[in-house]
Amino acid sequence: MNCFLARMMLLFATVVLLGPGCSRFLSNSFQEEFVESDETYQRALTQVEYPNVDDIDEGDTIGTQMPATVASTANPEYWDLSLEEAVRMALQSSKVLGDVGGVALNTPAAVHTKYDAAITEADPRYGVPGALSAYDATLSASTFFEKNDKALNNVFFGGGTRLLRQDAMVVQAQLTKRAMTGTEFTLRDYIDYDANNSPGNQFPHAYQNNIEMEFRHPLMRGGGVDFNQIAGPSNTPGVINGVIIARINTDISLGEFEISVRDMVSDVENAYWDLYYGYRDLDAKIMARDSALETWRRIHALYVNGRRGGEAEKEAQAREQYFRYQAEVENALSGRLLNGTHTNNGSQGGTFQSNHGVYVAERRLRMLMGIPINDGRLIRPADEPSLARVEFDWEETLIESLERRPEIRRQRWQIKKRELELQANKNFLKPELDLIGRYRWRGFGRNFLAEGSDTGEFDGALNSLFDGNLQEWQMGIELSVPLGKRQAHAAMRHAELMLARDRAILHEQERAIVQSLSNAISDVDRAYAVLQTTFNRRHAARQEVAAVEAAYDSDNATLDLLLEAQRRQAEADGSYYRSLVEYSLAIKNVQFEKGSLLAYNNIYLAEGGWPEKAYMDASERERLRGRVRKIADAPEYTGALSQGAYPQLLTPGEMPVEPLQPTPAPVEPTPEPVTERLVPPPVPGVTQKAPGNADFIQSIDFDESPGVENSIQNLEGTSNQSEPEAYFAPRSMVPPGPESGYQPDASAAGFNPLPATGPQEAAATLPAQNQSAGSAALNVVPDSTPTLRSAIQNQTLKFPLKENSGSQDPFKDYRNTGPRWEPVPIPETKQRNLRDFSGEVKRFPSKEEN
Repeated sequence: MNCFLARMMLLFATVVLLGPGCSRFLSNSFQEEFVESDETYQRALTQVEYPNVDDIDEGDTIGTQMPATVASTANPEYWDLSLEEAVRMALQSSKVLGDVGGVALNTPAAVHTKYDAAITEADPRYGVPGALSAYDATLSASTFFEKNDKALNNVFFGGGTRLLRQDAMVVQAQLTKRAMTGTEFTLRDYIDYDANNSPGNQFPHAYQNNIEMEFRHPLMRGGGVDFNQIAGPSNTPGVINGVIIARINTDISLGEFEISVRDMVSDVENAYWDLYYGYRDLDAKIMARDSALETWRRIHALYVNGRRGGEAEKEAQAREQYFRYQAEVENALSGRLLNGTHTNNGSQGGTFQSNHGVYVAERRLRMLMGIPINDGRLIRPADEPSLARVEFDWEETLIESLERRPEIRRQRWQIKKRELELQANKNFLKPELDLIGRYRWRGFGRNFLAEGSDTGEFDGALNSLFDGNLQEWQMGIELSVPLGKRQAHAAMRHAELMLARDRAILHEQERAIVQSLSNAISDVDRAYAVLQTTFNRRHAARQEVAAVEAAYDSDNATLDLLLEAQRRQAEADGSYYRSLVEYSLAIKNVQFEKGSLLAYNNIYLAEGGWPEKAYMDASERERLRGRVRKIADAPEYTGALSQGAYPQLLTPGEMPVEPLQPTPAPVEPTPEPVTERLVPPPVPGVTQKAPGNADFIQSIDFDESPGVENSIQNLEGTSNQSEPEAYFAPRSMVPPGPESGYQPDASAAGFNPLPATGPQEAAATLPAQNQSAGSAALNVVPDSTPTLRSAIQNQTLKFPLKENSGSQDPFKDYRNTGPRWEPVPIPETKQRNLRDFSGEVKRFPSKEEN
C-alpha cells in the first residue's frame, strides 16, 4: 500500500512540474538562450511556411526553353502536326482534362481529371465498395480480467459472507452478418470464470460457456431486398446510400468524365484551327505589308527626286500604311493575350475567336495536348479545312442529340436516383416491427474442460455444453413507432421536391439542346454561304488591286485608290480564312451538339477491369445457374441494363450486328410531266439571266471566264505572264525592308507556312490504359468506312510555293470543282410583289434624261 501511495504522489508531482513549466521554458528559456533578439524571434514566427512535400517534375516544367518572341532571329524548326495526331497526343498525355482559362490555378476543385471516375468509385462513404461493406461479416471479441475485494453490508448479496474476495474473467466473441433482406444474424460465444469465497458455492471456482445463435428480421420498416439495395442498412429517413445508389453515383461520374473528354477534344480542335488561322492571317498581313512597302518605296523615290506623284503628303500616307501593316504583322506573329476558342464561349462547342497570333495559339495548343510548352519547335497545322458542303437531317439529328448527349444521360441517371430515393423513403413511414429469435446452448462445470472418460455431470463446462442437456430458446416481436413521423414525412416531401426539380432541369436541358442544335445547324449554312461570298470577295479584291495598279502606273488613278485597294485585299484575305475556319468549326459544333463528337473522331470510352475475385465469383454464379433452355421464338436476354439507343463499342473493331434486311427491288422512277415553265439547268459559269423567264435569279459562280486579263494576286505574290516583272532599284535613301525576324520562316526560298498535304490517313488506334475499377480508358477505334473526318476532299485549295507563284495559278484545281450556285425560284407572293412595285423603283437618271 505504501508503495502504491508513493507512485501516485510521484505521478502527481510530475504533472504539476510539466504543466506550467513547459510553457515557461518555451517563453523564457528558449527565447533567452537560443534567439539573439526579440526582432529575430518575431520574424521567425511570422514568416511564410512552405510544406515539405516531394517535388513532382515530369520534365516539362523546370528547364523549359525560352519561348519564341517577335525579337527572335533564329529560324524555328517546324513540326507539321495533323489534327488526328493532336487529339491522340492530348488523350494520351493529359491528366487534367481541358484546363482552359487557368482553372487549375484559380479553382483546383473544379478541375476534371482522368482520376475522377475512379475516385467516385472508391469513395468509402458513397462508392460501391463502401455500400457493400455494410453487408460484410463482422467479428468482435473481448476479454476482461477482474479482481474484487470488498465488504458488503448484506449477507445475501455476498452469497453468505460480508467480505467478498473474487477473481473473475469474461471472454466474449461474436460473428455478425447482415443479409440483403435486412436480417441480421449473430453467432455468439460467452465464457465466464468466477472464483470467490462465498460459502454457498458448490465449487470454489466454476466456468460457464454459452453458445447462442440470434437473428433479427424487420417485418415492415427496413425490410425487403429492394429497400436494402437502395437505402442500405439505414435507420434514418433521408439517408439513402445503398448499392444501387452508389452505382448510380458512379454512372453519373462516368457521364461527367465523358463530358470532360468531349470538351477536351473540342478544345483541342478549336485550338488547332485557331493556330491554322493564325498562320493564314499572318501570311495575309505579310503580303499586305510587302505591298505597302513596295508602294512606299516607289513614292519615296519620287519624293526624293522631286517628281510628280512624290508629294510629301503622299509619301507620308504610304509610310503610314506600311507601319500600320508592320504592327499588324507583329501582332499576328506573337499574338495578344486574349481568350481563344473554347467550349461554352458563346455556344456549347465554342465560337471562333480570331484575336490571337501564332505564338500564343501554338502555346495554347501545347497546353491542351499536355506536351512541353516550349521545346524549340513550332507546331504548324498539316490539315486543311474541308470545303465540302455538309447537310444534316433535322429530325434524325434532333432525336440523336436528345438520346446521345452525355448531359441528358447524366441527368436521367440523377432522376432515376431521385425516384429510388423516393421509393426508399416511403418505407420509413411504416412502423418498426422486428421478429427476434434466439437459441442458446449452456455449459457449466468446475473446470473448463474435463479430461478422461469417466467425468461427472459438472466436471467440465465444455463437456456439459456438448452434452446438450442445457438448451434455451427465445422468440418475440419488437415494435417501435415514432408518433407523428415528422422526420419520415419531411424526408418524403424532400424526395418529392428533389425529383420534381431534377425533372424540370431535364426538360430545360432538352430545350437548351434544341436551341443549341438549331443554332449549330443554322450556323453551318451561314458559314458556308459566307465562305462562298468571301471567296468571291477575295477574288474581286485581287482583280481590283491589279486593275488599280495598272491605272496608277498610267496616271489614271490616285494613290488613295491604290492604298485603299491594297487594304481591302488584305481584309478580304483575312475574311476568307476566317470564314473557312468558321465553317470547319460549325461542322464540328453540330457533332458536339448531337453528342457524336467522340464517335466523329473514332474515340470510345470503356471502364477498367474489375478485381480477379469478381470474375471468379461471376463465373461460379453462372455455373450454379445452370444452362437455360431456349424457347423458340422467345427474345434472348442480353444482360444490358443501361444500354442506350446508340450502343458503344466494347473492344476495338467490334461492331454491333444488325439483322440482314431483304434487298428491295429497284423501282423505276416515274418521269415527271414536262410543263411549259420548265427551265433547263444553267451552264456553269454563266451568270446572265435566262431570256424570257423572270422567275429565276442567277448568282455569281465560283468559276470565272477563261479570258481574264488581269492577274490574280495570291498570298505569295502575283502571277502575271503577260508583262515582264519590273523591280524598283533600291537606293540608299529608300526605306529598308522588314526584318526577317518578324516572319516565322525567313529562309531565302520563301515563306510557305502551310504546305498542301494529302488526305488524312485512317484513324490510328490508341492503346488502352489499365485503370482501376470505375475509371475510364480512352481509345481510338480504327474504322475502315470513310467518315467526314477521313474522307478525301477534292475541293481543298492548293496554294503554290512562293518561288513558283509566277508560273502557277492558285485557282487552277478549283475552277471546275466545288459547289455551284443554282437558280433559285421565287415564290408566287414575291413575284406578285415584284410585279406590283417594279414600276415604282427609282433609278438614277442619265444625262440624256437630264
